[in-house]
Amino acid sequence: MLKQQLRLSGAISAICLAGLSTAFAQDTAQDQSQDEVAEDTIVVTASPIAKEQDDLLIGASVVTREEIQKRMSNTIGEMLKAEPGVSSSFFGPGSSRPIIRGQGGDRIQVLDNGIGSIDASSSSADHAVAVEPAQAEQAEIIRGTGLLRYGSSGSGGVVNVIDGRIPTSVPENGLEASMRAGASSVDEGRDVAFATDFEAAKFGDTSLVIHFDAALREAHDYDIPGFAESAAFRALEEEGHDHDEEDHDDDHDHEHEEEEEAFGTLENSGFETSAVSFGTSFINDRFTFGAAVKQTNSDYGIPAGHDHAHEEEDHDDDHDDEHDEDHEHEHEHEHGEEEGGVRINLEQLRYDLRGEYRLDSTPFETVRVALGISDYEHREIEPSGEVGTIFANQGWEGRLELVQRPQGGWRGASGVQVRQREFSAIGEEAFVPPTETSQVGIFTFQDYETGPWHFEGAARYERTEHEDDMGTSLSFDGFSISGGTGYELTENFKLGGTVFRTERAPTTEELFSNGPHLATDAFELGDTSLDKEISTGGELVLRGRYDRLNFTLNGFYTDYSDYIYQAETGGEEDGLPVFAYTAADATFSGFEAEADLLLGSAFGAEFVADGSVEYVRAQIDGGNGNLPRIPPFGALAGLNADWDRVSIRGEVDHAADQDEIAEFELETESYTLLNLYVTYRPFPENEKIALRVAANNLTDEEARQHTSFLKDEVPLPGRNFRVSFEAGF
Repeated sequence: MLKQQLRLSGAISAICLAGLSTAFAQDTAQDQSQDEVAEDTIVVTASPIAKEQDDLLIGASVVTREEIQKRMSNTIGEMLKAEPGVSSSFFGPGSSRPIIRGQGGDRIQVLDNGIGSIDASSSSADHAVAVEPAQAEQAEIIRGTGLLRYGSSGSGGVVNVIDGRIPTSVPENGLEASMRAGASSVDEGRDVAFATDFEAAKFGDTSLVIHFDAALREAHDYDIPGFAESAAFRALEEEGHDHDEEDHDDDHDHEHEEEEEAFGTLENSGFETSAVSFGTSFINDRFTFGAAVKQTNSDYGIPAGHDHAHEEEDHDDDHDDEHDEDHEHEHEHEHGEEEGGVRINLEQLRYDLRGEYRLDSTPFETVRVALGISDYEHREIEPSGEVGTIFANQGWEGRLELVQRPQGGWRGASGVQVRQREFSAIGEEAFVPPTETSQVGIFTFQDYETGPWHFEGAARYERTEHEDDMGTSLSFDGFSISGGTGYELTENFKLGGTVFRTERAPTTEELFSNGPHLATDAFELGDTSLDKEISTGGELVLRGRYDRLNFTLNGFYTDYSDYIYQAETGGEEDGLPVFAYTAADATFSGFEAEADLLLGSAFGAEFVADGSVEYVRAQIDGGNGNLPRIPPFGALAGLNADWDRVSIRGEVDHAADQDEIAEFELETESYTLLNLYVTYRPFPENEKIALRVAANNLTDEEARQHTSFLKDEVPLPGRNFRVSFEAGF
């Protein structure tokens, strides 16, 4: 299968002969000051020790502000999925979380300026991340030894989104401001954002800097190239319909035919999101201390059938009439003919504190502290307009760390991290009982360089405790360790590698779930007997840097003991398919390759080709099959042309078919998307003023992401034209 997928990508990769990288082409296209910003931000995230991006022993991607503005997306998952090794959980335009190398949920931590998002997004794919892409200045994707700084919840990777709401520097000339407005055709969407930093006062050598930003996005149901349901799903439904047609009246047959006719528009996919934040910092040469408050609100639809009654054919004949009536009611809800589908109303009020103090004449050079406090709630609104379930998460997370003073090539940092969470789901379909979770972690990171050699090591001890409202208390002690070595083969080649062993405690949802979940159309079951999940593995990285060619090759392998995942059982409860959390030994393996090539100059423009390929294989050990929702082989190739005022990028994004599927999954067909991006800067000396035009999915191709629970009912948007204007000073 892999050979076939490689051949499928051959034509695409040939477009840029030497190019297999999106990220490096984008990074090299920025000026020197932007490169330095990208490196500084990666340093803060990957580890508390300053180092350049190329010195990291693992693959890391940086999505700059320029790239964020160009690819402006509605969710963090969609914003990052063009990066090598990254896909998304796509639950419609309102909710999409990053998936890294096939790992999602609690194994991927989404950080908001270095502290967890403190929402409910890791508990279910329909729950949005309370981080607003429109406010992001930069995003980073990190793996390797530095992950132990953030805990076992980031065992598969960490995504850090930086929005600058706590200022860390004094604005040049005392004031900076930016604004952006945009519109899209596929969903009649529109968005606007504004941000400013200014020096409000000065006390001796200490500046008081104020930050304010606001963003608003809204869109209607988006257009799709064909049927909402995939051909395979419609065939399966038709087969079930033919089997049951003797038990249903003509009216129900007519309704089912209408259901299959859903075409051209994805019902209930509209959304409206707003976010406002205010921050302030005291800044001088010795310390930085700041605080911020942010309010996020989002209202979005869950664009899927949620037809709870269509599989109740096993009920007694005495209930046939009631079944028909329920099915008709669900059909009306599904298509919005009377009341619309399920919607989620999300609110989060968040407070953050962050400080750094530089010490003198001690073994430590810096002490850092960070704290995030969140009051989060979202309501699942049933088609009738009534509130079905209320999810609430009140929690906080703090980290204190000391950075060692460099000595003889040796650097290091150690710290403690504490999390507290009170999570509840209240209502008719509350599938998780109210639960309190606390976690304390102690970590250390050490780094040593001598000549061409570079060594890293990290360790973390973590204790996690869960207690539900019935008094059931479970605790887990985890110890994780990782190490890496890098060697500079030549001036242009670097080879690096890491090995690790991590232990992750099961989450509240994995342990205690027991009930129907309307938004995911599933009856979810946890298992209180689940034990720690243990992963052992490694990664190799080869980097090459030349004047015209840059490339990175990553290969990885991870062996899991008691890997916890949500599997469809084939059973049914309350008319819903049962998805149970279970544990099995499993392996993940794969690779990413990326590069960019400076082709030269012609017609007054500089041309750069880039591309990437990625592949992950995830199997349950013992020949028991494949894990569900694993991304297929993917390839992306682009060609960039840059003039003084105009930049143009053409792009081909290909996903192979996925036929390595788990039980009860349907295969997903391949797709190839053509994208075009044009940026016009009327004043080349001011890069903060730009007019952007993007055309995505130019051929209006039907595309479905295998990583999505809803991939057979929710295709990606059709052809979309987006226009935006940004200005700043």
